Amino acid sequence: MNEIIKTADIVKKYIMGSEELYALNGVSLTIKKNEYVAVMGPSGSGKSTLMNIIGCLDTPTSGTYELAGQNVSELDDSKLASVRNKQIGFVFQTFNLLPRSNALHNVELPLIYAGVSKSERIQRAKEALEKVGLADRMMHKPNELSGGQRQRVAIARALVNNPSIILADEPTGNLDSKTGEEIMELFDSLHKLGNTIILVTHEDFIAEHAERIIRLRDGKIESDTLKQINKTIET
Repeated sequence: MNEIIKTADIVKKYIMGSEELYALNGVSLTIKKNEYVAVMGPSGSGKSTLMNIIGCLDTPTSGTYELAGQNVSELDDSKLASVRNKQIGFVFQTFNLLPRSNALHNVELPLIYAGVSKSERIQRAKEALEKVGLADRMMHKPNELSGGQRQRVAIARALVNNPSIILADEPTGNLDSKTGEEIMELFDSLHKLGNTIILVTHEDFIAEHAERIIRLRDGKIESDTLKQINKTIET
């Protein structure tokens, strides 16, 4: 099975007093293994809500979401957490690192939650840091690292569980343009190694790294474009 993400008529509705607000209103999409996808849209378009649902941080009001063949749209919080820890690696704009822990400990955290033995945790965390070019910074704490190095630690943490998907939310938002470009080159290399990457961005030059760009507006898919064949997918 080549499909890793499949959503059908996803709706996310919020009740605000007597008003119904639709963050998502009938989103159907399929993402295959090893795709590199950018999700774009103006503020309030639904892109963050969609990423939260894809990342198993939230559940839809209606519709179905299958992740690697499993229907996760109706799982309870504890089962969602288990799926999330095994299948998805997160990279956030704000890095979300523990300030008093060194890079190695920050990277091994998901493995602690997964119950992996200490020796294996350390080995896998070291390998992940080597993969992002930080072999010589393992014992440094976040305040001893540059912004780009902190984001590399966050990417190593996302990789350490060998997830099916890397989900990046504005991964260069807190970085200068040169460092941001270095981080995007790292994502490009991870994609070439076989990772499925989905990133949320409002920057066109960041989205240009992806092979496919999905644009949302008012909770619906406005366009879904494959760059390499330069044609729009029917939605």
